[in-house]
Amino acid sequence: MREIRSRVRGFRLKALATVALLLVEWLPAHAQAAVRTFQNSAAQSVAGANADAEADLRTGIALTQRGSFKEAIPHFLSASGRVSDEFALDFNLALCYVATGEFGKAIPALNALHSGPHESAAVENLLAQAYAGNGQADEAFDALRRAAAFTPKDEKLYLFVADAFLKRQEDVQSLRVIELGLQHLPESARLHYERAYLLSMLDDFDGAKPDFERATQLAAHSEIGYLAEAQENLLAGNLAEAIRVSRIARMEGKQDYQLLAILGEALIRMGAIPGQPEFAEARAALEKSIAARSNYASSQIALGHVELLEGKLDAAIEHLENGRRLSPQNPAVYPLLASAYRKAGKVDQADAMLTILAKLNQEQAQKIRTAPGDSKAIPGASGASRVVQKPQARD
Repeated sequence: MREIRSRVRGFRLKALATVALLLVEWLPAHAQAAVRTFQNSAAQSVAGANADAEADLRTGIALTQRGSFKEAIPHFLSASGRVSDEFALDFNLALCYVATGEFGKAIPALNALHSGPHESAAVENLLAQAYAGNGQADEAFDALRRAAAFTPKDEKLYLFVADAFLKRQEDVQSLRVIELGLQHLPESARLHYERAYLLSMLDDFDGAKPDFERATQLAAHSEIGYLAEAQENLLAGNLAEAIRVSRIARMEGKQDYQLLAILGEALIRMGAIPGQPEFAEARAALEKSIAARSNYASSQIALGHVELLEGKLDAAIEHLENGRRLSPQNPAVYPLLASAYRKAGKVDQADAMLTILAKLNQEQAQKIRTAPGDSKAIPGASGASRVVQKPQARD
């Protein structure tokens, strides 16, 4: 089951490192429209305001929309208090702080917005993410419930906050968020997929299977449906079936970077070796996955494995180190890195990777030993019978 935890962490609905890039795009529809309106009006109106400040605001907004959050912050700070639309500035600045992990700076700004006339699902959801990222679970759930009161049927409200908890390795809290979402959206394939992933992370793959299957049924012949089916088979060790499903998805034009990563990983695990068509297929799938989403750790790690099998040590180490940077808690990367470094004659680096791996394994064993012995219901669960065996004692 520990192997399932290490493999499943990478393959999921949204790579954690990419959430920030989708914040603007995935805001609730009506809230997104409101934010765009504020942004556009701020960008167009210079009457009675400092022209340089308005220019800074326009530049900051443009950078935010491109995902250049760190670069946008100085422009917003420079324009603060001197523009015609302070809401557009304050909201976008808070969004940048959340995207760059500066939650302590985002929270006061968002609290000021949510207590004023601009309270909305967008503001409350961003506040929930900030609290979650800052380790303040109770406050995060309060803000999430306020956001859900505005738009209870928007699944992205729940997915964002779940990811914010998951980035802190708060699997149980993330599951609580998804369960809350399923209360409002019981037919959401994405939420069922996410719950399946989280239950797998909590060593309950048997409990995850019905959600994988439900997601497949609800979204048949879609990317999320194929992803759920391929993921379930990969985790179950049904590699041939995971490959078959991923290939069908590709033939139907589904080019999701996670499906491509699953295809590449499954082919390598099936024993594909250099010189075989299956090995070339695995490489092509992984390269295409990385081209679509370069900060997806699982693709980087799997392509590093491919490079290692071909004896391309520099390329292998580059991809594996990228994967380690993106997902440092993933134990799967460390044996591969140790092997690559050792083959490259870098014994000290190889030993360092094995030391980190031993520490991760020890920490995981400690979590299992110290977890509560009884089953514990997840607060906010959509059904009274939903339990997670031995959850981490964080809530």
